[in-house]
Amino acid sequence: MKWIVISIALFIAAYSFITLYFRKPGPGYQPYKDSKIRANVQRLEQAGFHRIIASVAIPADPQRSAANLGRKLATTQTTVSGLYGELAQSFAEKPTLPLSISNITAPTTANVLMPYSFQYNCQLPDKKFTVADTYLCLKENELAVVTSLEPISGGLLSRRTESAVVLTLAPGTLKPGDYRVTIVGAQHSLQWTLQVH
Repeated sequence: MKWIVISIALFIAAYSFITLYFRKPGPGYQPYKDSKIRANVQRLEQAGFHRIIASVAIPADPQRSAANLGRKLATTQTTVSGLYGELAQSFAEKPTLPLSISNITAPTTANVLMPYSFQYNCQLPDKKFTVADTYLCLKENELAVVTSLEPISGGLLSRRTESAVVLTLAPGTLKPGDYRVTIVGAQHSLQWTLQVH
């Protein structure tokens, strides 16, 4: 009996060491989700869009993170709601969009050498959803921000039906020029003009 306990303990120690030493950093492979993202990216590229990778964060204190964006803030205007035109046809599976977009805090100018951050609020359909993937689709001088929602698994619920999102673009992501940035909502979308120099 003593040898069985010792062999089990040695096996657990060896297995733990090998697993921790050779484990891939980051989230595990999710075949369905990864293949869906890959298909969306390929279809966007075929339609002439360029997908931009951005850092996505959900701030614990939205008012403080919005205040940190400081500089001169953009004036937003309402635009066509939902996915439309080539952008709508480019998604293999249509994302679940937030009902509306509000409270955009975005600087009007960006420097090529510095990161560019902006914050907005997503109105969730109900407390059973959370923010999942965010696609930034660039075509010429049009930048569309498509925030996808996903249902929360199990019996868990969000605290609120509104979620703040902060997106940060790495330095050099956008070339110098004027851009029209649109954050897409199912019933209410907002846009503003961004000057990159």
